[in-house]
Amino acid sequence: MTTLASDPSTYAGNPDVPDDVFADVLAQVTDFVRTRVVPRETEIMTTDAVPADLRAQVAEMGLFGYAIPQEWGGLGLDLVQDVELTMQLGYTCLSLRSMFGTNNGIAGQVLVGYGTEEQRARWLPDIASGAVVASFALTEPGAGSNPAGMRTTAVRDGDDWVIDGSKCFITNAPDAQLFVVFARVRPAVGKDAGIAVFLVPSETPGVEVGAKDVKMGQEGSRTAEVTFAGVRVGPEALVGGDVEVGYRAAMTSLARGRIVVAAMAVGCAQRALDESVSYAASATQGGTPIGEFQLVQAMLADLQTGVHAGRALVRDAARLYATGADTRVAPSVAKLYCTEMAGKAADLAVQVHGGTGYMREVPVERIYRDVRLLRLYEGTSEIQRLIIGGALVRGARVPGA
Repeated sequence: MTTLASDPSTYAGNPDVPDDVFADVLAQVTDFVRTRVVPRETEIMTTDAVPADLRAQVAEMGLFGYAIPQEWGGLGLDLVQDVELTMQLGYTCLSLRSMFGTNNGIAGQVLVGYGTEEQRARWLPDIASGAVVASFALTEPGAGSNPAGMRTTAVRDGDDWVIDGSKCFITNAPDAQLFVVFARVRPAVGKDAGIAVFLVPSETPGVEVGAKDVKMGQEGSRTAEVTFAGVRVGPEALVGGDVEVGYRAAMTSLARGRIVVAAMAVGCAQRALDESVSYAASATQGGTPIGEFQLVQAMLADLQTGVHAGRALVRDAARLYATGADTRVAPSVAKLYCTEMAGKAADLAVQVHGGTGYMREVPVERIYRDVRLLRLYEGTSEIQRLIIGGALVRGARVPGA
């Protein structure tokens, strides 16, 4: 992949990577996905692991830090470029992107947007290289899509903080060297959620990672419960050096992540469409390719329409977020539509394939299971509807009424 010169990022609006260089990056990642990863999807599924040689290639290509600014060793892609890359990564097993997704996404972006200069210098270069895998430790039993219900606490003890609580479904937890931990430091009052963010190395005494979760799909991605029992960290662990930034960091990172999840969904739907078109053109019934049947063509048309609409929506939401025009509602709109669309696309793809589509090791069967999670993490579809609907109602209120 093209070597990019170091150039300090402005973090918003001005990408480190010119369009022509990004076109080369995108082409190389697309080729890697189609020629190196797609042929090994069954291996990833059956072994429930991304092979070490693929991980090494990912690191060599700079994908552990593609969204980290160049001054900290990343490629420096902005969100508009990120979603283009993610739509290509979504074309194959989602576990591939999951391996480096938190480094570039919700964990890494907390540091990029809210970390102190010392925290960024300490962690971001290793996050960008893949030497450190970062996990975003937010979700808890009873506090998933709504962080305000959080029960994990951080209590001051002199200059230190002592963290107690547990998190669940934490992506990359079994492999993480750093946990970005959200904890309650005081009761929520009004708009003050009372939540702060801490950087907790995985080897810190009191941190315990549970057994790897056994999931419906996305084989090769590793999630687990993480328990914090009397975990003591110093003042340098507090993100931004200020307890006030925590909830804002969570909401901003989640909103950005929702656009990226939407892009993954579009990539999955494109793959479901491609597999369906290929099958419809080659499989026969009574000597006639099933693609000649009008009802099959209707399903293919619905697949194509969903993919086109989703891609346009992702690109628009990314542009609105990058310019600051809409950092809350547009991400929710994109995630809601695209993840629901991907679920329908996977269902249609199985229907086009008939009984073949229900067989393990057929790509659309894996896609059907993989995309179901997209409507759950980074805020469920129901949460997205509440965000969108609430914003519409608030926008229509008469001032002072």
